[in-house]
Order: sequence, then C-alpha cells, then structure tokens
Amino acid sequence: MKPLLLLLQSTNINEKINNAPDSGYQIGVFIGTFLPFAVLAGIAYWMYYRAKKRENKP
Repeated sequence: MKPLLLLLQSTNINEKINNAPDSGYQIGVFIGTFLPFAVLAGIAYWMYYRAKKRENKP
C-alpha cells in the first residue's frame, strides 16, 4: 500500500515548469516544493529547543 501511495504522490517538477502558463506558476511550483521541507525543519527545531529547555531545568 505504501509504495502505491508514494507512486501516486510523485510529481515531475521539470515537466510542470516546462508546461507552465507563465513565470508566476514557476515561482508557485518552487515554493510549493520546498515549503513542506521548511515546515518540517521548523517543527524539528522547535522540538529540539523544547527538549533542550526541559533538560536544563533542575
């Protein structure tokens, strides 16, 4: 089930950019591609910060 889900979610970014109607679409594809990674990195940093803060409490 998991491989099927990953196959359905895979997208070809180069194909999307080549078929883009205008340059604004390219910016949207770029932001939409990297935004999930930035959000996950932010959540990971927040969890690390909270764990370090809790560790330093007496």
